[in-house]
Amino acid sequence: MMRTRVVHLSLSIRVPLVLYRPLRYLYRKLRPDILPRIPNLLGDRDVEYSFAIKHIPKAGDKVLDFGSGGSFIPLVLAQFFNEVIAMDKLAIHSPWNHPRIKEVQADILDDSISYPEYFDAITNISTIEHIGLAGRFDNARHVPDGDLIAMKKLKDWLKPNGIHILTIPVGRDTVYMPYHRIYGEKRLPLLLEGYRVIHEEYWAKPNKDNKWYLVDKTYALNYETDAGSPTATHNIYALGCFVLQK
Repeated sequence: MMRTRVVHLSLSIRVPLVLYRPLRYLYRKLRPDILPRIPNLLGDRDVEYSFAIKHIPKAGDKVLDFGSGGSFIPLVLAQFFNEVIAMDKLAIHSPWNHPRIKEVQADILDDSISYPEYFDAITNISTIEHIGLAGRFDNARHVPDGDLIAMKKLKDWLKPNGIHILTIPVGRDTVYMPYHRIYGEKRLPLLLEGYRVIHEEYWAKPNKDNKWYLVDKTYALNYETDAGSPTATHNIYALGCFVLQK
């Protein structure tokens, strides 16, 4: 019996197995927006959120979740802090209403917003890489160093000895307009300037099993990236996770 396999084009078609791979290759080339690449970013938030939750101070007064979006991190923070500011450039549509969470729609590059030495801690999960890149998240103006400006502001908003939990894409230094920056050996030190690194770890997908592994810093910062799509399963980069102190 001839072995067959389903090819998903505009409809499901059974073709001889010997033709499956060539057809799949052609389809991927013709429609790269449809088929995911392997490895991809699947599971990146699992890595980032678990890191953040582990290192969040388990008691405090005021905390900022920068770039909240639809994340559940503000709700986690509300279990430990008296006041949680959930800030995002876009409107936040969370599925809860918690008395200790205040949602703030604001652009950190706007000089009118300021919280000098206000926060005991800041969570900054996969957000800073977008700041200042025009064309996404309602960013109309391009500010090449928007990420560096924002990191300095966040440092100024921390109380003395305040903790800043940061996760970012890492790999060879690249900017994938309008989506995100990738931080490598050149840009990463600029991003972390003025902070003391308390803890750092790096994750990547070095194999075709599409699983995240802890890797060393040198490997992560030289990781070959491909991240020019708005779809996570079409992109790949490594992850840098940091606990920073003012």
